[in-house]
Amino acid sequence: MGFWDKFSTDIGIDLGTCNTLIYERGKGIVINEPSVIAVERGNKEVVAVGAEAKRMLYKTPGNIIAIRPLADGVIADMDGTEKMIRYFISKIKKKRQLIKSMRMKIGVPTCITEVEKRAVLEAAAKAGAKQADVIAESLAAAIGAGIPIHEPAGHMVCDIGGGTTEVSVISLGGMVVTSAIRIGGDEFDEAIIKHVRNIHSIEIGQETAERIKIEIGNVAPDKENGKIGIRGRDAVTGLPHEIVIDSVEVTEALKDPITQIIDEIKRTLGKTPPELAADIFERGIVMTGGGSLLKGLPTLVRQETGVPVILVEQPLECVAVGAGLAFDLFKDMSSDRSIYDNL
Repeated sequence: MGFWDKFSTDIGIDLGTCNTLIYERGKGIVINEPSVIAVERGNKEVVAVGAEAKRMLYKTPGNIIAIRPLADGVIADMDGTEKMIRYFISKIKKKRQLIKSMRMKIGVPTCITEVEKRAVLEAAAKAGAKQADVIAESLAAAIGAGIPIHEPAGHMVCDIGGGTTEVSVISLGGMVVTSAIRIGGDEFDEAIIKHVRNIHSIEIGQETAERIKIEIGNVAPDKENGKIGIRGRDAVTGLPHEIVIDSVEVTEALKDPITQIIDEIKRTLGKTPPELAADIFERGIVMTGGGSLLKGLPTLVRQETGVPVILVEQPLECVAVGAGLAFDLFKDMSSDRSIYDNL
């Protein structure tokens, strides 16, 4: 390590719709917080960021605004995103005061436009990046999952985030086929909200819908039919009301967004060259991203495609880790661990 190297660091960022994760070289995941920021309405001064700000969502007084500055995997609020990244970077620098500069590599969905891509890089630059670049989320996820992407063989990755789902076939270090749709964990929550409103005439918030999804969500129902009590506002009387829903209802509520994701996987498989498709059938579809943690989803994908499915151990971390490892990826491929080692 050169003299100036100890004053700089490389970080990989998963700038997600729901959560922002930052991987620092040599340190691992150093930031894992909700992508939420709370500011004062008038002067836009930051009140809270991350987990603290998420607790304020939909509960703030008139003088404070709590927002999620990213939507569908891209920047919806430029100023909020810049302040959020700057805050997270300041937390890293505070712990290691010698750091003077940073290089950033940020995972982005392939479906974003050039304008949206420039917005991401501009936010990184304003947040203090000495150098910033972007990397496709599914490629970063593959690297972070330990897939040997430089092999002359086909590997399929399905990365389900909060705002987007990206499906890619990777070989020889590049994406042979890739597609992305703006459907992810947020759409799962919205589907549950819509179902509860239409069937039970109860209005619930995103936080409640997320709790339902995590606790009893199951898209490949088994003998266990989980139940949960939820509170909301009666759409007719406007009064608070409590009901009980079960896993069967949640499965029905999630049917549409889950079907769209599976159809996208099938379309991508249909576009894959035969030799690479044969590799995928042998090696399986690797699932990453927080959305892949939905109970029963890997099983359903396997049933619908007839292809083995691997859910990685830390699906939430793959994009950030992969973006960070991408700096040195082509310098030393021999040290990469492989997702297939223990199969």
